[in-house]
Amino acid sequence: MDYLHRTRAERLDPGRLLPGAQSVIAVAWVYGGGEPGMSADGAARIARYARGRDYHDVLRPRLEELARFVEEAAGPEARSRAAVDTSAVLERDLAARAGLGWIGKNTNLLHPELGSYFFIGVVLTTAELAPDAAQPDRCGTCRACLDACPTAAFPEPYVLDARRCISYLTIEHRGPVPDALEASIGDWLFGCDVCQEVCPWNRKAPPARAGGEAGRAETPPLPELLALDDPAWRRRFRGTALWRARRAGLLRNAAIVLGNRGDRAAVPALEAAARDEDSTVREAARRALQKIPA
Repeated sequence: MDYLHRTRAERLDPGRLLPGAQSVIAVAWVYGGGEPGMSADGAARIARYARGRDYHDVLRPRLEELARFVEEAAGPEARSRAAVDTSAVLERDLAARAGLGWIGKNTNLLHPELGSYFFIGVVLTTAELAPDAAQPDRCGTCRACLDACPTAAFPEPYVLDARRCISYLTIEHRGPVPDALEASIGDWLFGCDVCQEVCPWNRKAPPARAGGEAGRAETPPLPELLALDDPAWRRRFRGTALWRARRAGLLRNAAIVLGNRGDRAAVPALEAAARDEDSTVREAARRALQKIPA
């Protein structure tokens, strides 16, 4: 993720985004636990956070409203700026320092009542606000998340190797997925919740906030997903979090899941995808076909 390196200076100094910044207000928007989203044929799983509308569209207007409130309350000289994860802000670390939770061994922010199924948003402001106390680390000796990771993406507690993380591989990574990791992706079409599913702090995760989920996102059956051309894919996924993977990434993921299932019924769809205009989709389909027994 080269963009992290390009914006390193801004991420280390919020004052570069908002000159004169004195305080950060961190918020959590709960998207809820429960079951992951599914493809329509039940063949693949989708991370919980991606089940509804794109969270940027849900969270940003509320953060901007909060920023306006802070400016009005702090006086005419105050300036504020809202940020989700599209801005060069280390929102997780700032939220931990603001007392919104502690960074767990799975590198997610954990809250004793909310668990980790929530989005983080921040408002930078030039107003000087009294800080809240940071929360203590409550992970203790638990290592459930470390042991459950399908791809062994945690070389040690509190350290994530993104190159092995299913969420990274199915969303951010462009091009073919490394051979050694394809089988470990299992049935995850987009994202992964395993390290959160096993976390004891998520056993009583509250339901989604009103307006946060806006219905369950269901992708079409995987063979139909493979058949979507670019215009059809755009119509189907615009305004959802799945847009982030782009067409090539999502169809690549569908092929990997079908290959991992080894279902002969998927062969015609995979053969068609093996002739796709995109080389990443073609390669994933061909590799999937090799996994399905004759």
